[in-house]
Amino acid sequence: MTTHSNSWPAGTPCWVDLMASDLERTQNFYRDVLGWTFSESQPEYGGYCNALVEGDVVAGLSPTMEGMEDAPHVWSVYLATDDIAADAATAGDAGATQVYEPMEVGPFGSMGVWVDPTGAEFRMWQAHEHIGFGRVEEPGAVAWCDLMTGDPSTARDFYAKIFGYTYQDIGDDSMPYALFTVPGGDRPAGGMGGPVPDAGDAQPGWGVAFQVEDVDEAAERVRRAGGSISAEPSDFEYGRMAVAAGPDGEVFVVMTPSETM
Repeated sequence: MTTHSNSWPAGTPCWVDLMASDLERTQNFYRDVLGWTFSESQPEYGGYCNALVEGDVVAGLSPTMEGMEDAPHVWSVYLATDDIAADAATAGDAGATQVYEPMEVGPFGSMGVWVDPTGAEFRMWQAHEHIGFGRVEEPGAVAWCDLMTGDPSTARDFYAKIFGYTYQDIGDDSMPYALFTVPGGDRPAGGMGGPVPDAGDAQPGWGVAFQVEDVDEAAERVRRAGGSISAEPSDFEYGRMAVAAGPDGEVFVVMTPSETM
């Protein structure tokens, strides 16, 4: 899959964005690491801008909002919804805590923020003019999103109640992990697992992997651009990956999927 022009099926990870303490510095970092270009920042939306790969939107960046200087810098994952009000109600009934109630973002769509029963923040996006990812599974674009949590069983039940996820276990006793598929989907939309061995006090959360042509070269670009590598490039069943951190310490994965993924 490369370019995408329609709304994503409900429950599919459809967008990621990041709040940066220094927007220009963060843009320069991801330009060097992933080859992104950027749309003009929009003052009426807090300076928000889109990251582009060959003109298609792949992620969002914004300056740190006033009053949120102490907020952690993380890549936020948005799950698509066809009816954000109804899914918000279902999420509340299933044990979610609402952080920001659903609100319209101009003509682009509607969003809200919640924390699931395992403590992981997630967002929902109901598309209007902005469908979310315009390109995926190509170098510079998102390859994969997943949730890592200390209570994967509770997480599975929770997201199944909202989005009707079905699961395929591919992990083991030491590292539970499952692929999830949305209703009517013909391939996995993401993953869910944990706890990660030796993760210590790591907080549960959704994460993002960006595709690159060569993981080892991408890891070196991260270092040269001022980031860091917390897990060196290594092979796994579905390709090769490394865990990186950007200018504000935000964690992300760079990966080259295998042809069979």
